[in-house]
Amino acid sequence: MFSVDVSDAVVAVQARTRCADPAECTGCGRLSEWCHSRYTRRLADITLAGRPVRIDLSVRRLYCENTTCPKVTFAEQVPGLTLRYQRRTPQLQRLVEDVGVVLAGRGGARMLRILNIRLSRCTVLSQLMRVPLPPSETPRVLGVDDFALHGDTYSTLLVDATTRLPLTLWEGRDAEQLSRWLREHPGVEVACRDGSLTYRQGITGGAPGAVQVSHRFHLWQGLSRRVQDITSAHRGCLPAALPPAGEGDPAPVKESAMNTAADTRAGRHARRLFEAVQALTRTGRSHSSVARELGLDRRTVGKYTRANTWQEVMRRPPRKPSTLDPYLDYLQQRWDEGQHSARILHEELQTKGYFGHYQRVKMAVAPLRRGLPLDEPRERPPSPREAARWITAHPHRRNLHINDRLPRLLDHCPELRQTHDLVRRFAAMLENRDAALLPGWLDDLAHSGLAPWSASPEPSEKTDTLSPRESPPLTTPASTKAASPTSNCTND
Repeated sequence: MFSVDVSDAVVAVQARTRCADPAECTGCGRLSEWCHSRYTRRLADITLAGRPVRIDLSVRRLYCENTTCPKVTFAEQVPGLTLRYQRRTPQLQRLVEDVGVVLAGRGGARMLRILNIRLSRCTVLSQLMRVPLPPSETPRVLGVDDFALHGDTYSTLLVDATTRLPLTLWEGRDAEQLSRWLREHPGVEVACRDGSLTYRQGITGGAPGAVQVSHRFHLWQGLSRRVQDITSAHRGCLPAALPPAGEGDPAPVKESAMNTAADTRAGRHARRLFEAVQALTRTGRSHSSVARELGLDRRTVGKYTRANTWQEVMRRPPRKPSTLDPYLDYLQQRWDEGQHSARILHEELQTKGYFGHYQRVKMAVAPLRRGLPLDEPRERPPSPREAARWITAHPHRRNLHINDRLPRLLDHCPELRQTHDLVRRFAAMLENRDAALLPGWLDDLAHSGLAPWSASPEPSEKTDTLSPRESPPLTTPASTKAASPTSNCTND
């Protein structure tokens, strides 16, 4: 028997279970009709026509007639409507769990509120945490990598490379534990890993039939390291990237810088100290007595005494090169044309390939506002790491500075040009996911004569098998790394 009361706020359903129907004991499963008492359970169900549904269900509490059962009494359950210790119907409970899986706490609570189901974010999260995890299946393609927990504490992370879902995580990088996991989960056909020898041994011991390949990130990382080894071997060629120095340029810049320093507070202070120290030391007094009289350190007095002019003690360290240096001439030109807005100048530089911040442009034009010249950049040859970054960078992401200097470097050094061509061909294969050109690329790599790449693995090592979307292992034996490669370039 039941009744329904519909109002604007809620749909209230009052129901009662049958007295003559036996109920199954929740402890032993034996049927019983011996009624102990009744009580009312209040259940929430999914909305009906946009209104919340409340079910007031009168259920029986019965005696268990099994004398060996630990339960004396039990409450009857209605299949499909009630669950033990549950105030929501199974249908509403599945809805809350599904929304929690998709939207989690706050988003799930807001979505349920649209459905006129009032639950807090904490309740949604608690129901989400009660959802059992799906049964794990052994992936066909397994990803193995280390994961930094905190500080220097690392762990091993296993990921299903097909679904991109994590499988398990344990602390440490142990080959035996990885082998044990692979033996307990047979069926891995491809293992994607980094260049770690530990993971290589673990995969070989746990899944000897699995094909071991390198991830795209680790492939490009290994390639970049080999390119840096090549640029280090050709360090003498790196100054060729600098543009030819103009005649008579440094002198005006130095002279203007000294005139600028004389107008500053620090310049005036240095000039007064220099004149005072020189006047006292010319009388034959010692550095210690001059220092006591002027309140200076003895080493400071010695520095001012050894200087020929006060500008020498004002010499600032050379300014470090900046990504804005290739655009200083353009800034000076636009300033002379009447454009004095740093924000507009920054937007113009962005169209020319400048990726720096607006604040750097603002600081660069600050001397122009005071009638002073722009700072002259200090040219220095690129480091091997910078040259390797120039070579491996995508052509569309190279700024004006790199596009101006890289062609000079490649024209000067044939080995670096050959390295650049190999890198760009390999990058094209990765971008297009086309392995048809890989055999030819490997042949050119083997006959390139570039020392960090031409060394073959040791006989005891087992070369990794490559997938169609991967590249050769860019590993170099320790004996090869110890040898210093020679360059065939002519250094100027």
